[in-house]
Amino acid sequence: MQGRIIKGVGGFYEVLLQDRSVVTCKARGRFRNEHIIPMVGDLVEISSPETGFASIDDLLPRKNALLRPPVSNIDQLVIVISASVPKPDWILTDKLLLQAHLLGVSPLLVLNKIDMADDSIVSEFEADYAVFPTLLVSSRTGEELKSLKAALSGRISAFAGQSAVGKSSLLNALFPELSLETGDLAKRTDRGRHTTRQAELWPLLGGAVLDTPGFSLFELEEISQDALNAAWPEFQGTYEHCRFAGCRHIKEPDCAVKMLLDSGKLTHARYERYIELSQEIEQRRKHRYD
Repeated sequence: MQGRIIKGVGGFYEVLLQDRSVVTCKARGRFRNEHIIPMVGDLVEISSPETGFASIDDLLPRKNALLRPPVSNIDQLVIVISASVPKPDWILTDKLLLQAHLLGVSPLLVLNKIDMADDSIVSEFEADYAVFPTLLVSSRTGEELKSLKAALSGRISAFAGQSAVGKSSLLNALFPELSLETGDLAKRTDRGRHTTRQAELWPLLGGAVLDTPGFSLFELEEISQDALNAAWPEFQGTYEHCRFAGCRHIKEPDCAVKMLLDSGKLTHARYERYIELSQEIEQRRKHRYD
């Protein structure tokens, strides 16, 4: 039988089968011997003995895998941002978009708390991310939740973003049966308490959703400058016209990307964050050979 791991705790895995039933399994000993750890989202082959638990016999190839949280075979990364508090961490948003690109995952940017929005945040969001699929929603009033539910249908979607932006609240508004724990902002720091503590897929709408642990720090893995460029859709079809091959689009003369700023097709904020990430990648490259 084949199924998908939807939860793993203490060496036991819950596997969703094609008939929508759930079976509790243990991984065969060879996984431990081969240093393979099954992940939530893995497609697996299982067998059911006459007595005891069913066993995971094999893992099917993964199309992608996230390390934080450990989950595989994601179709869509839903990046949730707050329109009020906590104030958006735009560099985190761009790093998550970069991660989605590297994994071959479709991004969806969701601006939550639109019912209490700071107009400047909404304006910046709409200007900076016009090239991406976006939704402006409210878990309190229900605004655009039908559109969000339609975007989740038939896909394996992971929700990500800062703590207290309302990821769990959005899922509760969409699917009240989940009854997920939610946390308020810590009064002194405006940072949310982490309420999601483990990766778990909930089979819904012909697909599944995953609420990831909230976090405010996200470190880039080793990537190339070309990979960073490719993750900026505003650049596509333009940077090939730069004077120099391998242009970093920072200090080089006759850079076609800089012309996008003059035309308004690229915001200065997005460009400054691109420079920040490019410099971070360069520093990591230099330190690797120190």
